[in-house]
Amino acid sequence: MLKYKSIKNIALVLTITALSSQGLAAKDLRMASGVPTIHPAHEPLYTLFQEQLSLLSDGRLTTTLIGTEVTPLSGMRTGLTSGLINIGLFVPAYFPADLPEINLIGDLAFLGKNPQAMAAAMTEYVVTCDDCQAELRKLGITYTSSLSTEAYHLLSTKPIRDLADLKGVRLRVGGPQFSRWAVAMGARPINAPIEETFGSLSHNIIYGGVISIADLVSLHLEDAIKYVTTINLGTYFSVISHSVALNTWESLSLEDRKAIAIASTVSSTQATNRWSKVTDQAYAVADQNKIKIIEPSEELLAATAAFVENDLTFAALEAGERYKVKNAEGKIDRFRQLINKWTEIAETVNNDATEMAKAQQREIWDKVDFITYGL
Repeated sequence: MLKYKSIKNIALVLTITALSSQGLAAKDLRMASGVPTIHPAHEPLYTLFQEQLSLLSDGRLTTTLIGTEVTPLSGMRTGLTSGLINIGLFVPAYFPADLPEINLIGDLAFLGKNPQAMAAAMTEYVVTCDDCQAELRKLGITYTSSLSTEAYHLLSTKPIRDLADLKGVRLRVGGPQFSRWAVAMGARPINAPIEETFGSLSHNIIYGGVISIADLVSLHLEDAIKYVTTINLGTYFSVISHSVALNTWESLSLEDRKAIAIASTVSSTQATNRWSKVTDQAYAVADQNKIKIIEPSEELLAATAAFVENDLTFAALEAGERYKVKNAEGKIDRFRQLINKWTEIAETVNNDATEMAKAQQREIWDKVDFITYGL
């Protein structure tokens, strides 16, 4: 008969073996992009991710995509925390009180010039930001990478050329920085999920939005929009391309955690590149649908430039006073340094998406300890 101590030792070995093999067993992960299938944040962000994840995990990880009718972008937090999905596209701006550290940086959209550089800078910042990681753990999700849009413009049902045209106009905005700009220009910002844009335009709830011209294609807005004002309002990079539910992340082997991170980064760089191509398509769609392209007046450009210069200081003050973010100015300075770093890298590789993914693996993920990362 085995002694009690021996039985305990055998049980311990069996437990360790079982835990070690969890990450080796094949897993099918449920995931949702929360956007229409034509959108760059779905294809290639999620379709390529499926392929890359299976490849990089040697087939251990497969995925099933769930549609927007089940998990829209605005419902992603609930989907992840309830266990409905394992991976989803996550927008931190929807949760300012829960993610003030990440939103401090996401608030800096007007610094966006080079989309590939902005996506990479955001990725390195969040991965290496202890305060960001702490608030993500509390929320129950793990960060992987970010993509970036092309420049945001004004898309509207009314012509907007100068400040007078903006007075009182209701505009859909996707973040507090755009809300502040709209207020400064005399407009009325409306915070609404991106999937509601077409319906809101059609029912005159809003008369335009601070969005990418690519959304003429990706959100099928060509029948609702009549004008595009080509004022550069920065890029939108404050997204978690493939946020992973924390309990899912915990269940994965170290190899599979890294596979998700690399697959996400590859997909984000390609989605950022795709945004540029869809933008080119959107101008053709605008021409076909007789959507008028408007150049902003010097008055509007000057007012916007003055706003951007002052808004960095405001963003730091608000983060500190309202959300108790410590050393906000120092964190903004660090992010600006990362923008410079990644702009130089992006220009060196001519913004090539594949090379940018390799650079991010080298500069970011190869330095990460996946035993502790995200936990």
